[in-house]
Amino acid sequence: MQKDLQDNICETKVFEHVYNTYSRDLHNFLYYKYGEQLNPSDKTQDAFIKLWDNCKKVTLSKAKSFLFTIANNMVLNDIKHQKVVLQHQKTKPKSYSNETPEFIMEHEQYLERYKKVLSSLSEEQRVAFLLNKVEGKKHSEIAEYLGVTKKVVEYRIYSAFNILKKELEHFKIK
Repeated sequence: MQKDLQDNICETKVFEHVYNTYSRDLHNFLYYKYGEQLNPSDKTQDAFIKLWDNCKKVTLSKAKSFLFTIANNMVLNDIKHQKVVLQHQKTKPKSYSNETPEFIMEHEQYLERYKKVLSSLSEEQRVAFLLNKVEGKKHSEIAEYLGVTKKVVEYRIYSAFNILKKELEHFKIK
């Protein structure tokens, strides 16, 4: 009858006795086997949490074996995870794209033509156009910033857009 009572680890006193008996040994085992960087204190606590979660399945005679096996497996899982992380860090991102060389060359040429046409605009047109289309400012904000009326800003942006559209084929702005 006494043995049946001792087999129930779910009782607080019995679990406390198991904890006091094996916690230091388990910590030292993990510390000496794997070192401090894998947190042997945390793994010890986690192993006892697992023991508590499975207290109805584990007998008192198997508690030590259960704790050491669980803690050892947790550390080995962490090591395996670190290896995966290191392996992932070693892989370089792809250095190629799905774009053809012709597309890339056309894109660069178009960008050069765009810059050339943009530089050919008058300074007033270029400033108003860039403030509106690049920085996203409203016409009224640009007018206040430049010290002109809203209609003047609208005209400058409209005329810059017309020049860009005339000089560059397929030029569109959202």
